[in-house]
Amino acid sequence: MDSKKSYQSMLKATTLFGGVQVANILMALLRSKFIALFIGPAGMGIASLLMATLNVVLAITNLGLDRSGVKEIAAHESLGDKDQKNILSVLKTLFLITAIFGVLLLLITAPWISVVTFGDNHYATHIRALSLALLFKQLTQSTLTRLQGLRKLKGLAKANVWGNFLALLVTIPLYYYWRIDAIVPAIVLSALISLAVAQFVDARNKQTTVFTAPLKAWQEGTAMVRLGLMLSVSSIVTLLVGYGMQLFISGIGGLEQVGLYNAGFLILNTYVGLIFTAMGTDYFPRLSSVGEDLDKTKMIVGNQAEMATLLMLPIIVIFLALAPWIITLLYTPEFEAVVPLVRWGILGMLFKAVSFSLGYVIIARGDSKLFLRTTLSFNLILFTLNALGYYYWGLLGLGLSFFGYYIIHFLSLILIVRWRYALRLPRTLYAMFFLGLILCILVFVLSSLSGSVLQIALTAILIAITCLFSLYRLNQRIDLVQILRSKKDQDSDEH
Repeated sequence: MDSKKSYQSMLKATTLFGGVQVANILMALLRSKFIALFIGPAGMGIASLLMATLNVVLAITNLGLDRSGVKEIAAHESLGDKDQKNILSVLKTLFLITAIFGVLLLLITAPWISVVTFGDNHYATHIRALSLALLFKQLTQSTLTRLQGLRKLKGLAKANVWGNFLALLVTIPLYYYWRIDAIVPAIVLSALISLAVAQFVDARNKQTTVFTAPLKAWQEGTAMVRLGLMLSVSSIVTLLVGYGMQLFISGIGGLEQVGLYNAGFLILNTYVGLIFTAMGTDYFPRLSSVGEDLDKTKMIVGNQAEMATLLMLPIIVIFLALAPWIITLLYTPEFEAVVPLVRWGILGMLFKAVSFSLGYVIIARGDSKLFLRTTLSFNLILFTLNALGYYYWGLLGLGLSFFGYYIIHFLSLILIVRWRYALRLPRTLYAMFFLGLILCILVFVLSSLSGSVLQIALTAILIAITCLFSLYRLNQRIDLVQILRSKKDQDSDEH
């Protein structure tokens, strides 16, 4: 019964945030489409490098509070109102301190960053202007972390959807009129709009959180800062690897290749990876709340890995089969060069469905040293594979490197959590996983052949089989048919 409730809890959160991600993705699609039309691959390359710069500085200065804060709030959910308000006040103050530090760092280092990134200091003014976006983003994250830790999921969902929607309304006209010159204003205004929406949503909860004295916040937030620093280091390394890869590609292939790389990366991590974003919102606080209880951890992780795999399978086979058409729809025909990257990378996403679930165990346990070591190792492997792949085979090589990395990540985490926490995934999960892998490989092979009637028919049949298989297994776990019937009866009663 507990297992069934666990699946239903995951489905509820995933449905909510899956819907949020679908809405966000539809808006991102429109934004990406217009940006591709108005500034092209080279313009996207410039925008990508500026956003990468902003994200690296943000990761350096935010001390990982977005994740350690969620863990701290969730772990103290049972405390009294006074104690919980104190934790929230401490967290809010720490976010403000790190935001101010981030702004100062970006203002001071802007010329140097411009030279490293673009070869001269022409973009120093643009980078300084990004300090406003950094301030807004950090303050927004303070509110979102609070909502996630308290599991105010509906408020978190509203903040995400409305922030992105209003930002879309602003950025498209900017790109239409100003083209490449709109990049920095669009980033800053989007961040400001997200902050305004998050503050509005949070205010409606009628649970105000005040700032506390900076010294007191620093002293009482030691646990959060300590764990956050480790998580921050890992985030910085991850972002530096992505940033370094963009600089590597820019040096060999130019800004247009950077734009193409980021277009493919966006598809893998945003459009295909929406399931991970949706699930992680509820999964991390839930896993943190059980502490070191091995039986409960096994149940939650096993259920999460199975749910992620079942939800990912239909998305993977559809993207494998329709990658050329999807890329043209999302961007323009100029971006078809990323098809090989996307196909190989998406095939590797099936391995990520399981390793994603395992990776959170290390963070939830607060095992910061192990987390840091694994993050450094994995990112070193990823950068090495990506650099070699692009150097020898271009965008195809990047796709192959992503695929190889996801397999290494999958196998390594299985061994790590077994050695460190005696955590083993159920055999039924592996059986389901390998069946799904066979279906994905078959679709991958067929999608690489010429578009004959037989090939199209076989691909369609395999997609249908995959979707039916996922629905059948989901129904076994959570009685999906009964849930839908209950929802239908409920709607009928309301009318």
